[in-house]
Formats: sequence, structure tokens, C-alpha cells
Amino acid sequence: MSDNLPFEIQVEIVRRLPVKSLLQCRSVSKAWKSLIDSSPFIAGYNGRMQHLLVQYTCVDFKKKYVSIVDDDDFPKQKVSMNLPLLVKKLKSPGLTGSSHGLLCLNGSGDNPDTDMAVIWNVSIRKAVAVVISNVGFEIYETNLYETNLGFGVCRVTTDPKIIKITHFNGYANMRGISRDETVDPWQVQVFALSTWSWRSPYNNLPRKSIKFGHSTVVIDGFLYWLAIDRFTLTGAITKCNLIISFDITSEEFREVGLPNSLAHQCSRNMKISKLRESLVVLEHGAEANNAIFSVWMMGDGVPQLFTKLFTFNVNAPHGATIRGFRKTGEPIIEIVEDHGISKLVVYEPHSKQIDNLGCDGLDFFCQVHPYMETLLLLDQPDRNIL
Repeated sequence: MSDNLPFEIQVEIVRRLPVKSLLQCRSVSKAWKSLIDSSPFIAGYNGRMQHLLVQYTCVDFKKKYVSIVDDDDFPKQKVSMNLPLLVKKLKSPGLTGSSHGLLCLNGSGDNPDTDMAVIWNVSIRKAVAVVISNVGFEIYETNLYETNLGFGVCRVTTDPKIIKITHFNGYANMRGISRDETVDPWQVQVFALSTWSWRSPYNNLPRKSIKFGHSTVVIDGFLYWLAIDRFTLTGAITKCNLIISFDITSEEFREVGLPNSLAHQCSRNMKISKLRESLVVLEHGAEANNAIFSVWMMGDGVPQLFTKLFTFNVNAPHGATIRGFRKTGEPIIEIVEDHGISKLVVYEPHSKQIDNLGCDGLDFFCQVHPYMETLLLLDQPDRNIL
């Protein structure tokens, strides 16, 4: 780049480069390295290209990770990922979620009493690990409790956070619990990367009667779970579906009601996802040899205002599930075939065309998460946190 250009203009040009080029620019001069490594530049950098990270299990039971550029040539730009050591060390890893270009995985660690979460920047191949301590191994052996994780990046400070929620497991343990009781503070913890520590929030905690699902979605600074409200009514256990939101900045929980048709639907037939930066509830069923999907969108971020966008079906005699959406809005579907093998496809609702992504593996062992390029974690040392 010409030295005749003012440095401020050079900064604006550099800011528009993809991450790979930015990392190369760090070796051009001390000034550029200092700029790119600075906290304001890292926090303010926003990649322009969306990618899809696909995690699936091959027939040999090995996990495979593939990144696909979500552009006009989709899915031609597809590459297998070189995993950082911290991800390789995870046993039975699953994807907790994605936010601001970072992905969070969790799995078993070396210690049987603990799990491990890994925050991973795919673009710069950087990862940090956080130990997730259980409530207590003696308590866990009774199956009274289970832990659910959430992950998101604060939109104000770009601080990555892990949310750990420990709650009752099993309807038999809910007798005598009223709807206004809240989870004890030590059962809700938040890990902030900026302080490398856990803390317990005390405001607007979820009630004890709520059981959190395992899938999460981050949209516009809020983390969402699909949950079940379980409470006793005239001696019997009653349940209904709802959504729990968590403000990643203020660290407060809120309840989001669902339309009656969804609130009383079987929870196994529902999941949440993100469609064009909006929260959607996916309702699925089956008829003959077809899997039937209905997509409900929360209107303009307004709780309890959900509109059914569309319903479609695909031929899937052995089952199917939506794993996510392209940025164009096309659903990405896992279709189960014979002998427990599934394929990942993109479905075009208008033409009903199905395109295979070439990620075939064991059925229902697949996850898809979108991410943008980011520089977050560039200034973080490689380390584990207890």
C-alpha cells in the first residue's frame, strides 16, 4: 500500500480485508501489527462473508468438521477444518452455539467430574478452554439435576460469555414446586472471558419449574432457549412450552410466551433456530412418507407475537429434521436414509429442489452453525481456565 496515503485511509482499507489477508498484513510493518492487534480494532472488525460450520459423525464414529462459504457459489467452497488441539481433546464434543464469529463446543474432559467448553475462532484458528464443574458428582449420580450451557458475545463489549444453568431433571422431582419459585443463585453461573472467572447473577432468575432445552440461538444480543414449564396443578404435573431469553449484556432472564398451538405441542416436535437474524420456532411432524415442517417467526422481536411463515414437506420415510438456514432463507435439512445413515441437503421450497451438501454420516449426529469472520480471541493467550 502506498505510503502517500494517510494512515487513517489505510486503516479503513485494511478494515475491509478478509481475516486471512489481515493476518498477513501483521507482518508488513510494526504500525499495521500494532493496529490489527489493538483491542479497538479487534472489537470493531466485522467480516462480510457468512460461513456454515457443519459438524457430523462419520460411519467410523469420528467427528468431522466442514466449513462452507455461504455465497452465490454455495456449496462449492467447502473445506475440512484443521482442529485446534483443545477441540481435539474433547470427548463426545457437541456444538453449544455460535455468536459474533465464535463457536462454543462442549464435551467431556480428562476429569470424569467435569466437562470442558472450548471457545473457538475458526477464522484465526485460535481457541481457549473453560472447565465446567458439575454441581457435585454425588448429586449427579442421583440424576436429580442436569446442566445446560449457553454461549453468546456481548454486543456492547464483545466479551464472550458462557452461561451454565443447573436445574431439576425429571418430572418426578417437580411435585411441590410452585410456579413462583426461582432457581438458587449458585445454580445459575456466567463465565466472562474478560475476567476469566465465574459469577452468579441475582436478577430475574428462571423459576425452578422450568426445564431448559439443549439447543440455543443468539440474536441481537439475546440468547434464547426453548424450555418447558412444569408445575403442579390440582395434584397433577402440568407442562407447557415457552422460550427463555437471556440478555447477554445485563445478564437478566425473561420469559417469552408462545401461541397456544405451540405452547401445548409435544416439545419433541419443536426446536428454535435463526432465520435472517430473526428467531423462529420450527414445528415438525410426519404424514405417510413425508416429513412436514412449519416455520413460525417472532415478529419484530416482540414476545408472544409469532406468525406462521410457511409450511412445507419433504419425502423422508425414515425421518428428517431442519438443522438451520442459509442466509438466503433456504432450510438445511438432515434426511435419514436406510441403515442409520443421513445426508445433509439444502431445500428450495418454491422449486422443491434438493441439493446434497456431501456431508453424509450417522443419523441425527449432525449440527450446523453459521458464523462470520472475526478477530476476537486474537489478543487472548492459549490457556485453560478452572
